[in-house]
Amino acid sequence: MKFLYILLCFPTILFGQAKFEAIEQLFAQKQFEKAQEMMLQYVASNPNDIRGLELLGDAYSNQKKWDDAQNCYKKLTKLAPNNANYYYKYGGALGMKALNVSKLNALTIIGDVKSSFLKAAELDPKHIDVRWALVELYMQLPGILGGSRSKSFKYAEELERLSKVDGYLAKAFIYESDSQPDRAEDYYEKAIKVGGSLTCYNKLTTFYEKQKQPEKAIANLEATKLKYDHNILNYEVGKLAAEYNVELDKGERYLLVYLENYSGNEASPKAWAHYRLAQIFKHKKEKDKALEYINLALSELPKLKPFEEEKETILGL
Repeated sequence: MKFLYILLCFPTILFGQAKFEAIEQLFAQKQFEKAQEMMLQYVASNPNDIRGLELLGDAYSNQKKWDDAQNCYKKLTKLAPNNANYYYKYGGALGMKALNVSKLNALTIIGDVKSSFLKAAELDPKHIDVRWALVELYMQLPGILGGSRSKSFKYAEELERLSKVDGYLAKAFIYESDSQPDRAEDYYEKAIKVGGSLTCYNKLTTFYEKQKQPEKAIANLEATKLKYDHNILNYEVGKLAAEYNVELDKGERYLLVYLENYSGNEASPKAWAHYRLAQIFKHKKEKDKALEYINLALSELPKLKPFEEEKETILGL
């Protein structure tokens, strides 16, 4: 009888697996609406299929359809009550919904967000993502709603035991949120020393930008470039130089390298590098060069408001 059961179910298993692989391909191609349509059909025929519900919820999440997503994840917590990740996803969808409704409505959601994250943390003592969520939640909530620096720090300590780099980044986030920039900087630097990932370097650069310290941000970008020779880093140096009117020769040099190595896959089009060069030459009071580059930018992306406004400023020199 068991063999007969397997034989009867096997075609369904194969069909489901093929469907899931197709959905994962659509996710990779960011075709989330198409993935949603396919999974809606599948879940209609298989309403309690855990993998199908999760993929449908993920398709909704990627389209920021938080009500639909949280309905899928909530059902998953009922079908698999010991799965920490489903509570994490449910809490996350509720949290995103809370950010997109009125403050009054958000108040009615926060309790469920917190309890879902806490349940996920309880079920899986090694779940890094949910501990990050709790660090951020407790730091961002006002005290009257349960916000607590000490609770946030508790989960940062748990993160540090699981992963030193995540623990250091979490503590940096707490100190930065708590207006203690020196301590935040110290922990960002510790994260780079221990982890050295591009994420660690990028977080320190972003921190320096928020602190209005462009020279430190540029120095950190140069340190990043020694380890990760990504062309976009050349643009980022030039952008900071242009925006803050600092280290202009260095900014010009990096932008020219960016343009020379431009492949078309970078996040910033060539037009933006030309725009930044125009800003640099404007700061240098070299009007002709500035006009040359802003005209190049406008020829590539016509009628872009920042470019048009920059040209007006240059013409007024």
